[in-house]
Amino acid sequence: MEKSKVLVVGGTGYIGHRIVKASLAQGHETYVLQRPDIGLDVDKLQMLLSHKRQGARLVEGSFSDHQSLVDAVKKVDVVICTMSGAHNRTFNITLQLKLVEAIKEAGNIKRFLPSEFGMDPARMGHALEPGRITFDEKTVVRKAIEEANIPHTYVSANCFAAYFAGNLSQMGTLFPPKEKVTVYGDGNAKVVYVEEDDVATYTIKTIDDPRMLNKTLYIRPPKNILSQMQLIEMWERLEYGEQVGVGHFYHIYYEGCLTNFEIGEEGGEASELYPDVEYTTMESYLKLFL
Repeated sequence: MEKSKVLVVGGTGYIGHRIVKASLAQGHETYVLQRPDIGLDVDKLQMLLSHKRQGARLVEGSFSDHQSLVDAVKKVDVVICTMSGAHNRTFNITLQLKLVEAIKEAGNIKRFLPSEFGMDPARMGHALEPGRITFDEKTVVRKAIEEANIPHTYVSANCFAAYFAGNLSQMGTLFPPKEKVTVYGDGNAKVVYVEEDDVATYTIKTIDDPRMLNKTLYIRPPKNILSQMQLIEMWERLEYGEQVGVGHFYHIYYEGCLTNFEIGEEGGEASELYPDVEYTTMESYLKLFL
């Protein structure tokens, strides 16, 4: 089967640059949207040039120029948006509505993956303020996608390892604490931790997979479904030989929102769908900090 051509929007970002790398690694002709408004951001420029050296093609386009988005979309089969507004309000997730309009007009896209990659917003209608704005914005985008009958896949990647695992889920640091650990609730709610490169690998796996058409990919690798206490205990064994964040931590660690449901016909679990992917376990991830 011929592999899809992929356009990554937000290819210089945290997840975006990994998506570009995974797309190239899996043999897809890969385009990266080059926004003209990066100004003098040398880091973004270097990232774009790095993608180009690795084989990606740069295509200019802007959210403020509808036709440029349409022209970029027409070059590919699949569009993946990775721009995040969760902790940086310089990008509002609903700006993707402009991308939805471009995809509608282009009329050639066989799969659109909007900016998601966290908790499934369809299950977060009860979320606390102010953190619920993230879920509300994603829901608005989903509604527009579905009303336009755009083929899609949503990706629920749960907790990024760099933000939740290496620091034993402590807010305000990315390293394991040396003296004390804050435990949320009784520490026994099951959480899903996923290494970011694995997120990218699984995401690209879905784009030509008919099983994931108009469904949600839940990345819940079984060895990484751990309670916070299990994560802490694992670290102890290894060692021996902001408000929005608070709201999200509450849902994750007190409610157990990542694992308190069965994945039904609306989606599929990544490690079961793609058993050939050797995902990074949290035990091996924590060893990086020793």
